[in-house]
Amino acid sequence: MSTGVVRSAEYRDSQKRKDTFISIFIGIFAFVWIFPILWTVWTSLRPYNDIISYGIFSWPRRLTFDNYINAIQEMKIGVYLLNSLLVTVPSVILTLFFGSLVAFVVTRYQYKFNLGLLLLFTAGNMLPIVLTYIPVFWMFIWIGELFGNRNLLYNNYGGLILVHVGFQVGFATFVLSSYMKTIPKEISESATIDGANVFRHYWNVILPLLRPALAALSVLMTTWIYNEFFWALVLMSDDSKRPITSALRRLQGQYVTDFNLLAAGAIIAAAPTVIMFFVLRKQFIAGLTLGSTKG
Repeated sequence: MSTGVVRSAEYRDSQKRKDTFISIFIGIFAFVWIFPILWTVWTSLRPYNDIISYGIFSWPRRLTFDNYINAIQEMKIGVYLLNSLLVTVPSVILTLFFGSLVAFVVTRYQYKFNLGLLLLFTAGNMLPIVLTYIPVFWMFIWIGELFGNRNLLYNNYGGLILVHVGFQVGFATFVLSSYMKTIPKEISESATIDGANVFRHYWNVILPLLRPALAALSVLMTTWIYNEFFWALVLMSDDSKRPITSALRRLQGQYVTDFNLLAAGAIIAAAPTVIMFFVLRKQFIAGLTLGSTKG
């Protein structure tokens, strides 16, 4: 009996040491991850002259929101934020729609090219952008000249939306197909027996069950597309049409850059995605955890 008690005590001590080690590791990792964000917020509240006079690591003499006010004025926040919304919202909606359609087909119906189609959509996300931007650029120009309008896709919101949808739908298909496999086949069989056609089966039966996964993906897709800068730089020649990430360049001086002002602009640019995450955080967490204990 005493031997069992000793072993139980040793086991508890071992578990405590493991839990302590894991907690310390997670704490260090969390600090390393969040420190740059906190430093950016801290820098954005300091006047530029304060850093020049006392150094970047000095204790600030005062904190102010002047950098945010100046950043909003210089960035033309309304114009660039509207550009981001005009690109991000349709891109996310179309990506989730097409991704869910393909996932529905490859998981609910069996045919010869089922697995190959899923692999094709997934593999598209593994191509580096540096290998694709030149072909995409010339394709946009060629299609525009073919229809007699060079700006049919190039320097156009529609073209930028198509690029985002084309590159993100593969990841959406992969995630949604994995999630859709956790939905019992009996639900689809019941819908078929009740006489539901393919689209009604998708729209009224399967799609409502995908809400947690769609909410989680919408947060990820919005963050990726909203923060994307490269494609807007390549496919948009008119700076006034570019998204809010491009507006940060307006805060850089020709010879000297006020990094306090730039930090404030970065916080302002990131605010919409942070707000969206907090609004949809419950659905986001549910989408990541549902189905994890199946089987």
